[in-house]
Amino acid sequence: MWAADSLRGDLFPHFGVESLSTAQRQAALYSVFAAVAACLAVARRVEFPRGRSAWACAGVGLGFFVVPSALGAFVQDWVSALDRVAIFSLTPVFAAVLEPYLQGSGPRRGKAVLAGALGAVAGILALFPLQTPGSLRAGAALCALVAAALCIAVTNCVAVGLARNMAGRSTLAMAAQAGAASAVCFAAASSFTPHTLWRWNSLLPQLLWSLGIDLPAMFLLFWLLRRLAASRMTARFLLAPLFAIVAEIVLQPTLPPLRGWLGLALLAGGSGWLVFAPAERSDAEERGLLKMFPDDSSRQPPRDG
Repeated sequence: MWAADSLRGDLFPHFGVESLSTAQRQAALYSVFAAVAACLAVARRVEFPRGRSAWACAGVGLGFFVVPSALGAFVQDWVSALDRVAIFSLTPVFAAVLEPYLQGSGPRRGKAVLAGALGAVAGILALFPLQTPGSLRAGAALCALVAAALCIAVTNCVAVGLARNMAGRSTLAMAAQAGAASAVCFAAASSFTPHTLWRWNSLLPQLLWSLGIDLPAMFLLFWLLRRLAASRMTARFLLAPLFAIVAEIVLQPTLPPLRGWLGLALLAGGSGWLVFAPAERSDAEERGLLKMFPDDSSRQPPRDG
């Protein structure tokens, strides 16, 4: 669903000019997201986190949405859109490395998942070669994007552990608090952006697009927190460019060169392995199995001599 945003110009060439700033559009989107999630949580009688858990849920919104958006806005003049795709493809690599340390007792993915993530990154770099920074500002901008990818990976690992330990086994309250924190931050940022003229004719299609594409995607993101490992969830940073590239090949009559096909194969294979690779047993599960099925060799009497 997020891949459709990059294809909006090709699918709907007469969509209209953006009449809202990025901060204003994000503030409106996360406000609606928080309101809908809170209403659903109240209707289902879901208990809202309190104390440290509430602050942790708010931090999930900052790590998922606010901090990456702020760093992306900071580097937009020095880093191209394709370089951003290449940098954010490192998110699954960071998640695969940090997952055993930050996710807790959830299922582990193994070293093969890290190999799949690295193969997908190699495919992205074959499709979109990363440009060497030509200045100190450009190098700092790339480092800022790497920090944004690391922030998303860390947040994903922490959010998965937090969602699995929540009472009621529902992430609606967590989504409401994360969305509310994000909406407040984007609303505060929008007050410092240049004033834009609100035109209903151009504003309505943009809001409908955000509510029809971004809103369901965010609900799916929080719904999957309890159901997928963190490294598997970060595969969205590989699947989105993969779907966009395949759609571009279908829409455009020109075919990519041999290097492009190789990169596409690496990207598809690595992201597919990241999504479908089986998870290993956690340490708790292994200890439980050892108690249920003890080692028979320990029962054998020692040999003479």
